[in-house]
Formats: sequence, structure tokens, C-alpha cells
Amino acid sequence: MKHSRSHTGASRKLDSWVGLGCCELAISADCRRECKLVRCSGLSDITKKPAHFEIESLGSGCCSYAGRHTNCREYCQAIFRTDSSPSVSQIKTLKEYCQSISPQLINCVGNYTKSYPIKSPVDSLFCCDRAEDAHCQSACRRILRTLTTEQEIIEALISQCNRQPLPQDPLWQCFLGSAQSPRVIDPDPPSTGRTDCAKLHCCSKANTSMCRSMCQEISTNWGSQTWQEFNQLCEYNPVEPDLVTCLADVREPCQLGCKDLTYCTNFNNRQLFRSCNTQSDQGAMNDIKLWSNGTIHMPFMNIPVLDIRRCRPEMWKAVACALQIKPCYSKSRGSIICRSDCVDILTQCGDQRRFQEGQTPERICDLLSPTDDTERCIPLERYLNPSTVGNFLEEVIHPCNPNPCPSNQLCEVNRKGCQPGQDCLPYLCVPGCKLCEASEFLVHTESRIQVPTRSGHPGCYELCVCGQSGRLESCAEMPCVETSKPCTIGGQRRNHGTSFTMGCQLCSCYAGDVVCSKRQCLTADSSEEEHQHFTGLPCGCPDKFVPVCAQNGRTYPSACVARCVGLQDKQFEFGSCWDRDPCSHNPCPKGQRCVPNRRVCVTSFTDYPCEQYNCMSSSLSCDKTQLEPVCDTVGVEHTNLCLLYQRGKTPAYMGHCQQDACASPRPVCGQNGETYNTVCEAYSDRVAVDYHGHCQAMGTVSEYASDSGCNGVHCPPLSSKDCNPITPPGACCPLCAGMLRILWSAGQMNLNQNKPVTIHDILRILRLHVSVPQCDVFGYLSIDSEIVVLIVPVDQQPTPLQIEACSKEAEKIDSLINYGSPTLMSHVPFSAFLASEVNVSTLSSLGIPAGGHVSQHLVLSLLLTVILIFGAA
Repeated sequence: MKHSRSHTGASRKLDSWVGLGCCELAISADCRRECKLVRCSGLSDITKKPAHFEIESLGSGCCSYAGRHTNCREYCQAIFRTDSSPSVSQIKTLKEYCQSISPQLINCVGNYTKSYPIKSPVDSLFCCDRAEDAHCQSACRRILRTLTTEQEIIEALISQCNRQPLPQDPLWQCFLGSAQSPRVIDPDPPSTGRTDCAKLHCCSKANTSMCRSMCQEISTNWGSQTWQEFNQLCEYNPVEPDLVTCLADVREPCQLGCKDLTYCTNFNNRQLFRSCNTQSDQGAMNDIKLWSNGTIHMPFMNIPVLDIRRCRPEMWKAVACALQIKPCYSKSRGSIICRSDCVDILTQCGDQRRFQEGQTPERICDLLSPTDDTERCIPLERYLNPSTVGNFLEEVIHPCNPNPCPSNQLCEVNRKGCQPGQDCLPYLCVPGCKLCEASEFLVHTESRIQVPTRSGHPGCYELCVCGQSGRLESCAEMPCVETSKPCTIGGQRRNHGTSFTMGCQLCSCYAGDVVCSKRQCLTADSSEEEHQHFTGLPCGCPDKFVPVCAQNGRTYPSACVARCVGLQDKQFEFGSCWDRDPCSHNPCPKGQRCVPNRRVCVTSFTDYPCEQYNCMSSSLSCDKTQLEPVCDTVGVEHTNLCLLYQRGKTPAYMGHCQQDACASPRPVCGQNGETYNTVCEAYSDRVAVDYHGHCQAMGTVSEYASDSGCNGVHCPPLSSKDCNPITPPGACCPLCAGMLRILWSAGQMNLNQNKPVTIHDILRILRLHVSVPQCDVFGYLSIDSEIVVLIVPVDQQPTPLQIEACSKEAEKIDSLINYGSPTLMSHVPFSAFLASEVNVSTLSSLGIPAGGHVSQHLVLSLLLTVILIFGAA
């Protein structure tokens, strides 16, 4: 069962045009200029009317002040969806919902509505036909003919019809200005230049040509009537789940955390939701009041029900709250309840005497809730009781939920923390750019962004940069991807973008080519000898640890493995990459200083050399106000790298100096098989620690390997006794975390790049999508060429709730990759991501861990926390 508010388009022609002050509501300078020209020329001809797109453009400016408050935005948009005079009830309802949310919105709408005359009550007589019962229809007509003030009319209708003024009710839709006579759309409206590239990203996911065309129209032309048609024809279309999911990700991204609900209290202290806020909480309560009248109104059907105040009231409350709060799950982003719950509640509480011919609970639920897969639907049972984790909200905080920043800025978790004695917030508001003019989705300044071309041709994109002006700039067309070209595997056809497994391999069809991981597998047909000699390493390489450093900056555990991944002997040297000095041969021009810049590149290093150094001018002027603390090799802290290099020092690690923990070398082995001098140096490279000491073993790569070479490694205890851990590929030791293994296209990664893409680049962007500061992001390039990302709890002794939060963050990002959500995939490095597999640490209980000794692993976590709090990069 899925919920949506649908407003039937409506209106009569304007009785007058608006004043010059409204022209300032236009977003673009061209639109403001044209608006004033129309106003001035209209002074001599009062019969001139504004085009509908102009009204809606003004409305978009006002309603943008609502931010992510869905109900407030809907009430605002209702005013601008009609060309007739806004009613007193419209304005009153808007004030009730939006005054505390955005006074700017109220003022903006007030400036627009001042020039409109108030309608006569009899002008709305046709609304009475929308009432469902004859008693209400006759009472409505009597009230409109005998009463004069809108307040009297509203109160009388509430009393006589027993209906609250809610926008879902057809009767009230009419009075709220969204369901009068059909609107006449200009068949050839002038272009507004108002495109929503975030939504346009989603259109290629449509399975039907009708929904694809409608999606492109609503994403490139401002027209609410088409939105309403789209909602009715595509929003509930069972063959369009990917399109609907993508649009939902753009409108209301899934976020961790839910609290402060007063009606939907069973949803408090839980995890991923689209719309967990007080407005949705109120909306669920309003839905229950409306449904208590005996009918659930859908865009294309009405479902008659018994008195839900007596028939399964707690179940109905869970339905209303689920459809408003909108939980997200790992495999599905849609807000549908499970079919069995739908059939159960309609069988018991549906008023089957009033069902239309052919209506049954089963047929209704086949349309609204077609699945019982609990990873693709919302099981109501878990929301019939309060969360088992209680009120431990201090364990996991969500600084950016709800969003505290202005509408033109992004909220970013302040992972660098505050200096001692400094008062600062747990979040940062940073400038960004809209993903085209009409989008509410923002990207960070200087981000390289992929947006669909305005032609809407599937697979054709432009590459743009988010400039300091707050707009996408320097756009250049990219070669089109052949999305219509399928793949054939074993006689089976796979469409572009389809992911699947073959044996233990994760595969994807990309423009006619099959791209698979390079994991080592044993099959059911493997012989006993193959089992005995199977090492789990690429090409059956022996598990002898003799590391080599490749030109991509990655240390491989042996020359055999390096050759197996496609490297020639001249492209690697024996020894670890971190043991080599990239400046030993002074590769920089005269007058410039060579400074190490170790990195692992995922683009082809034959096209873009993966240099491990930078050349810095000796006359370089440094910004002393830039706070990016770094510690040098003798334990002296510098404000930023530039100042450190200017003073002729050598960096040891990013972050404040940890005098006790990292003052002297104490080698640790990272999960990438690289040996670091200190734990601080490993974390500075965004690599989590595997075990103490120099790297000495290959690590586990395949689940089939009987002996990974890790037998001699002493692993630290787990950070929590409640955790069932995961072991990253190439590591020896398990840990409590969420892990992603990402399959990517090398060709797409190299496309239209003007510099190499590094693992650090990828982790930096992914880090922005992790909204819980109790979790941080680490990663590396595996020896079978997958990008491995770990989302790890950073507290000294993480609670089960914190471990679960990091696992949910991993599931969220995994879903964004696999569903191709533009909130993530519009970033250029991520446009090369084809598929993802997620493994998370499951919990044996949700209790608080008992006390005990602090393990080495916990000490490392504590060190990481200190680095994060006091300014790690």
C-alpha cells in the first residue's frame, strides 16, 4: 500500500496580474526582466494574462523556502497551482503548517496573494459535488448560499460533513484551490530554462516509453499538471519501481535517525528513513482522521474501510506512519508495505459491502503492495512496538538531520571537530550548486558532475564543474554510452546496467560488454587436486609474501599477483610503495622542491601518470588561516601542509600530533597489505589497521582458501562481543564494520578525466554521504581490482547501536550504487561504478556491551577517535 497526495489540476483565468514586487521572486535575471516588461505593458491592457509557467516559476521561488518539509511545500504549491484567487482557508492552512518552518515562505506568498480579490462563496458551489455522501453535498450547498465569511463556511462544513480541511480529501482539495475546473495548458509554452537534472537522471530508468517521456517533460519544463498525470500513471505502476525509487532518492534521500516523534512514537530510535520529521508525524495523524471517515482516497481508486478506530487501530497507525515517515531498506527504497500485511488488514477492516465490482483485498494489494520480500517492502510488525534500543540517542547523533543549513548550502558533518576551548557546531554549512536550475539537490563546490543532456537521449551526458558562482559551469559533452546495447551470457540476454553473479563473480552488463570481478572461485566441478592446490589468489599464485610496488601506487603481495592483474615487469619494483622515496631522484624542475604525495590511482596510469610526488615552488605563499593540521617526523605540529613544506620539514601524518601514541615508530599492517610506521600514518592514508607489526601474510582473498597465510598473525580482539564480524579481502583479521566491494568500469573511469582518479578522491566523496560522526570511511584497491570501502565505528568501545548505524550507512551507499541514484552517481568518479556487494557485521544482541579489558583493537579505535576530534584530514 503506497501513499501519495495527488492534486487534480484546476483553475479559471486570472482576474488581474500581479505587481512588480513579485517579479523579484523570479530566480533568473532574464525572467525578472521579462516579468517587469509584461507588467509594464499590461498597465494599458488589463486583459493580458500571465502564462502558467510564470505563475509556477513565482511559486517555485516561494515554495523553495520550505526546504525538505514536504507538507509545507505541498500547501504552498496548491496556491500556485490555480489561476483563481487563493482562498482564506488556503492561506490560513499554509500559515498553520509553515509559519514555524519558514517565515520567509509566508512573506513571499503574502506578497503574491495581496493583489487577488477574495472569491464569492457561491463561486465554489461546484466543489460540493466532490463530497462523497448526499447529506454533505446538500449541506455544502446550503452553507455556501447562506454564510458569507470563509471562517464561518469552514467551521460549518467541518461540523456538517465531519471532515477536517485536509488536502487529500477531494472536497477540501477543491476549496484549497487544487481541484476546480480543468486547467488549459498552453500547447506551446515558451521555454523557461528551468530544468531539474537530478530528476532527469532518473528518466532513463523508466521501463515504459510513456513514463520516460512524461518524466523528461516534467524534468525539463515547469508544469504541475504533468506532474499530477505522472503521479497517477507512473507512481503506482508496478513496472516502474526503479524510476519511482530514483525520483524518491532525489526528493527525499534516505537518512539515518528518527527521533522526537509524538504520534508515530514506535518509529523513534530507528534507522533509515526518508521523511522522519514533525510534519510527517502530524501528517500520519491527519491521515488517520481522514481514513476514519470510512474511505482511503487513492489517485485512481477509493478503498472503503470499516471504522478503523475499532478495527486494528494500532495496525492502521503503523500503516499511516510508515507511509508518511517512509522507512528505507537495503534492497528497496520505495515506501510500500508488505502484501501479506495489506491483505490481512483489508480482509479484516475493508468494507467489502462497498467494494467496487471486481475489488478484493488480494487484487487491491496486488496493485499497491505486490511483494512480501522483507528487503523490498515495509513489514508492519516491527513498528507495532517501540524500538528495542531504547533512548540511547547520545550514542549516535545526526547533525545534518534535519538539515540546519540554508537552502543554497549543503550540510556536512564536522569530522575535524573543534580546537580545545573553541566553541563550534557538529556540522558545517558549505556552498554548493543546484543540479540544474529547478533542482533542490545540491553538490559541493568544485565537484565534477555528470548531468544528462537536455535532449534527454539515454546515455548522453555533459560533464560540468560546480563553480564558485553556485552554478554548474564549463559543461562539455561526453561520448554517449550505448545503453540500448544488451549483453548475451550463456544464451541469456542482459540489458545495460543489469547486475548478476556468475559463480562467485559479481558481474554487470555495460554498453554490451560484460564486466566481472576477478575473484578466485572453486566450482562444483573442481577436482580434488584443484581443491588441494587452490590458494584463493589470482592465477593460483602461491601465498608467499614478497611485496612489489606498482606504478599505480599499490603494493601487491607478490610479483605473481602483480603480473596476474595485468602489470608488466617494467611496471613494478620489488619492495613496498611506502618504503620508497619518490623524491630520491629529484624529479622536479630547478627552483622547485619535490614533496612526497603517495596515492593509489584507479585510472589507467599509462594515460594519466600516477605520480607519487608534487613539485612545489620555493616562493609559494601559504594561507596561514587554512586549518589542516599535520604532524612532522620529529613531532612538531604545523597548521597545514604548505607551511610544513615551506619550513623544510617532512610530514609524518595528517592531524594533530599524538605525542604518546605516535611519537615513535610502532609499525602496523594496514588492511591493504601496506606497512605503516604508526597507526596515525595508516589512518592518515584512510586505511584501517589489520594487526600490529610489519605485514607478513597475503591475507584472506577467497572464502574457499584453506590456508591464507594468516595462521601466524596474532589478531586483536573484536571491539564488541555483540558483533558477528566481517573480514575484508586481503586482510587477516575480522572487525566490526560495514563493507562494500565495488565493481567498476575502467573505461568509464578514464573517460573525460584530466587527471588521475585516486582512492582518496573516492573516499573523500563517499565520506560526505556518511551522516553519522560515530562512523568513518576507509578503503583501498583490492588485489582482485575491486574498490573496497569500510564504514567503521570510531568510538573506543562501540555500542551495538553504533555498529548497526555503520552497517546501515554501508547498506545505504550500496543501495545508491546498485540503483544508480543521481544523489551519488552524478559525481564523475562514481559514474564508473557498476555494482556493489555489501557485507555488514550482524549483531547477536542489541544490549549495551558489558565492561571488560580494553583490547589493542579498541586502543586503535580510540586513537582514531582522537584524530577525528582534533582535526584529521
